[in-house]
Amino acid sequence: MSGTTAAAIHAKRASEPHFWRSEALPFIEARSIEDGREICYAKHSHETFSIGAVTGGRSVYVNRHSREWTGAGAVVLMNPDDVHACNPIADERWSYRMLHVDVAWLTSLQHELGFSENHAFRAFSQTMTTDAELFDGLNRLHGILVDNDADLLRKQSAAVAFFTEVQQRLNPAPLSHDDASRQLARAAEFIADNCTRSLKLEDICEAAGLSASHLIRAFKERYGMTPHAYLINRRIQYSRAQLRRGRLIADVALDAGFADQAHLQRTFKRLVAATPGQYRS
Repeated sequence: MSGTTAAAIHAKRASEPHFWRSEALPFIEARSIEDGREICYAKHSHETFSIGAVTGGRSVYVNRHSREWTGAGAVVLMNPDDVHACNPIADERWSYRMLHVDVAWLTSLQHELGFSENHAFRAFSQTMTTDAELFDGLNRLHGILVDNDADLLRKQSAAVAFFTEVQQRLNPAPLSHDDASRQLARAAEFIADNCTRSLKLEDICEAAGLSASHLIRAFKERYGMTPHAYLINRRIQYSRAQLRRGRLIADVALDAGFADQAHLQRTFKRLVAATPGQYRS
């Protein structure tokens, strides 16, 4: 393949939108584009709540009655049915990542956090922000969602954590600080007892008697890590015990809940600072 042909193929791929969706996470869809200079949106709206990060170039963003210039680092927000459009300026390499979220799922999260007493969606007044924490958080969440090696619990937890952050930073409201130590302990115990299984966030919530938003926030405060990180640590503890018995690394990886031996290798080295082979011998 010639260099010219390869460059043309790369340019074509860069200009095409990429979508991510999963049957296991039906409440969220991701869209991204590396080079959107040829894109032109007519004014339109979504049934979903949408939030996006501009990662390169500049664009004109129109939402309701506002018209703003956006650039890299901007986070744009669209409430359901907001008529909007966002188009690149001149011939700049415009890139972005967008998340479309089911309104019922987000409304339920708002209610859990104390933002919606009557189970009605609370719209956002801002249409754009340059909040660096939200920009970085959206990019992290997008990366986790499209990562084929990231398991379901990690993706669920990341989504709840990010949209909790969105609510707290853009629609501030007092949060409940109930003493849930026993419930958190039940959550930790449930994860430990079932660490080799493919756990869902709702499984842990049901066992602990906590809402997803409360669990994600309070668990990290109590244990210093997310439920997903706690699960991975428990899997490594299980793996260490099995390796001490002399079991084959490939067998231990599958029994511990990892996708394959390579996944165990990477995680084990990151947490133990040694390979499974080094530890086993």
